[in-house]
Amino acid sequence: MNTSADSGNSWFGPPDKQPGVWDSGPAGESFSRLWRAFMTARVTIASVLLALQASIYALGQPVQKVMVLLCLAYFFATLTVRLWAKPKPPGSTFDTQWLFTVGIDVLAFSALNFWQTGVINYTALFALPVLLASVLGPILLALGTAASVTLLLLTDAWWLSLQAEGESASRFLQAGLSGSGFFAVALLANQLALRLSREEQRAYSSQSVARMQTQVNELVIDTLVDGVLVIDTNGIVRAANPASRRLLTAQGEARAAPFVLAAEVAWQPLAELAHRTFERQTPQQADVGLGHASRHARRLQVRTRLAASRDGSRESLCVMFLEDLREMEARVRTEKMAAMGRMSAAVAHEIRNPLAAITQANALLEEDLQDAGHRQLTGMVAQNAHRLARIVEEILNLSRVQEQAPQVQTRALRLDDMMQRICADWAQQNTASHRLRVQPGTGQSAILFEAEHLRRLLVNLLDNALRYASPAADAIQVSTDAASGQVRLLVWSDGQPLEKTVQAHLFEPFFSSESRSSGLGLYICRELCERHGALVGYQRVARGRVEGNEFFVIFKPAAADMALSPGAIDTLF
Repeated sequence: MNTSADSGNSWFGPPDKQPGVWDSGPAGESFSRLWRAFMTARVTIASVLLALQASIYALGQPVQKVMVLLCLAYFFATLTVRLWAKPKPPGSTFDTQWLFTVGIDVLAFSALNFWQTGVINYTALFALPVLLASVLGPILLALGTAASVTLLLLTDAWWLSLQAEGESASRFLQAGLSGSGFFAVALLANQLALRLSREEQRAYSSQSVARMQTQVNELVIDTLVDGVLVIDTNGIVRAANPASRRLLTAQGEARAAPFVLAAEVAWQPLAELAHRTFERQTPQQADVGLGHASRHARRLQVRTRLAASRDGSRESLCVMFLEDLREMEARVRTEKMAAMGRMSAAVAHEIRNPLAAITQANALLEEDLQDAGHRQLTGMVAQNAHRLARIVEEILNLSRVQEQAPQVQTRALRLDDMMQRICADWAQQNTASHRLRVQPGTGQSAILFEAEHLRRLLVNLLDNALRYASPAADAIQVSTDAASGQVRLLVWSDGQPLEKTVQAHLFEPFFSSESRSSGLGLYICRELCERHGALVGYQRVARGRVEGNEFFVIFKPAAADMALSPGAIDTLF
């Protein structure tokens, strides 16, 4: 029990020696209820005493004025405390609260017992202050009250023995027995009150732990990617997390629990699965399709578990777990791609050294050959070795991009300057100057991007455009603009339109519509953009009278006060 009561709000002794029953904590509300019940009982007893005096007067018996005044004073004292006093747990030293409750009761009942002239015995009334001190106060207060009542009874018996000597022994015996009874009542009531207080605090603690555990469970369930439904035997959904509502309803709709699972036609497979779980009393699992009129059918993997009461006293509940099969397949594909990427990187490392030896040996062999047919063969070897080297380099670049952690950009680049130098260098290496047209349009706009990564991004997009562009002049066009506050890089080529199936997997790794491509160029572009907060996409756009394929990159603009990196171009070239 907590014993940290204020010294000014206490009854007996130091605070650390005599703890009260209702010191602090969750028992405060129970103490208030008991305190009000005792105060109401005091007012009731005072009213009964007044009614008793009135009845005696109505029966024609003589009534002492002092008894009437005493009952009136006790009534108003108890009523005042009940209406205006605030319940306050007792401490360990005397205070005014004791005087206005236990003290007034003991004095009033002692006076009634002393001034009585008839056969009415008021000794039983002393049980009220003894119980009040025992239930609401510490053990010393209870024993002190019982001792004071016993002393007053013995004093009253001694006073009466002076007036009537023949009955002194019986009066002392009655006072002693009553005092012993009050001591027993004080001990038992105080121990019961202590037990009640401990049980209440234990229950409050358990309730707090259960409430916290419930909040944790709700938080975990709400953040789950999988949908969770709790269904009763009547098919009513008692609880549903946000993921389940997203999986069940059409786009833009939402339905909060509770609701009837069989209310929607699309949910009938789920209702049947829940009914089967209750009927067979075993977990169920199935792949179902939810068809909505406003969208395509959504395929779900559904697993059910039965939460049944062990003693059968409560209703069983069916917990249903929903998982989108498309998301599962996407995760599996991602894991496969990651494993394939790791394996490809390992294979690329092993291939690079033998490939370099083949290239070097082929170059040495070509120097000694004079026959045109033989030189044509060595040329084919060199061409395919170069292709393999490019694929190996792309796979290694992919591995480097995935392993490098994103870094906070502290320097900015001028997009136009970098774009022009990269395009000029690329056109020279690929002898495509007549087919490339460069149109800078961002002026002094700066972006957050690493110089080497920007070069790799633009070179990959140019290589992709060169692969599908026609040999006409200006078949490849690179431009920049800063419209609507967005800094963009545009790479356009006059190639044939892409099929819908190709567009859906355009930025996936190892996907290519050309058999001689590794399918990693655009995937690396997307990875580089995501590292720097940029966005890459595809669209079919007409320039002049010619339609073509355009890849656009929307960059994250640099702050106005961010330092530029003017040496980045010189470092690259």
